[in-house]
Amino acid sequence: MPRNLDLTALRSFKTVAEVGGVTRAAAQLHLTQSAVSMQLKRLEESMGIALLDRSARQIALTAQGELLLSYARRLLSLNDEAWARLTDGEYEGEINFGVPHDIIHPHIPHVLRRFAAEYPNVKVNLISSYTTSLKAGFEAGEIDVTMTTERGGPVDVEPLARQQLVWIGARDGRAWKQRPIRISSHAACAFRPIAQEALDAANIPWEMAVDTDSSETVEATLLADLAIEGRLSGRVPVELEEIDHGGILPEMPMFNVHLYVCPDVQNPLARELAGMIRDVYK
Repeated sequence: MPRNLDLTALRSFKTVAEVGGVTRAAAQLHLTQSAVSMQLKRLEESMGIALLDRSARQIALTAQGELLLSYARRLLSLNDEAWARLTDGEYEGEINFGVPHDIIHPHIPHVLRRFAAEYPNVKVNLISSYTTSLKAGFEAGEIDVTMTTERGGPVDVEPLARQQLVWIGARDGRAWKQRPIRISSHAACAFRPIAQEALDAANIPWEMAVDTDSSETVEATLLADLAIEGRLSGRVPVELEEIDHGGILPEMPMFNVHLYVCPDVQNPLARELAGMIRDVYK
């Protein structure tokens, strides 16, 4: 049958071992000497071992006591970390997190779920937009952590992944076979001019199917098989598909998924969120 260590008694034992006596430990723990002594006795009796060698003039640890001290430090450190994360006011507030809409899936829901579990008192404001808008918000100090999709990017920015830009459209669609090819894309999308340039280089005529700032309008046009669009491979909505064009459409370049974290090293929430993002991209 499993037994549980008494963390209160374990803390008294650790303090006695580190300060070298019951009197000093009691003062540090704001307890009476008799209370500390009773906790030590109860801990020894529950484990059936002697933790302290009381034969010497000064309290010394037995071999079992030295081993338990190592465990006590780790157990109490983990206990204190968990308590601080769930109750400390340092972990309350808000954090602004930017993500391009086309790379939210599949990783970001897992990141948000984990962050909410570990920091339930923190509100995450998810800002889904395009890279140009997210970078502007980050540089203005309005976004604490943001991801971007960039063909290049600053040399000191943190890379998370490299992905191919591909053509997508309706499942079993025929829009990609039409000439001129119709493109559906948000006006601020960084992939839009690259798709246009690729078609121009391949001497394939094209026209814009919509002129919109609405992502919903773009999606509707694609789903209706009225147009195609360039997006990152592996980030295609389930209702759409990567076009298997057999080389008829031009290849497009690789893009980088980058991570930007606010430079304020005193912001633990930004550091923790960034760490969770890195974990899912490993």
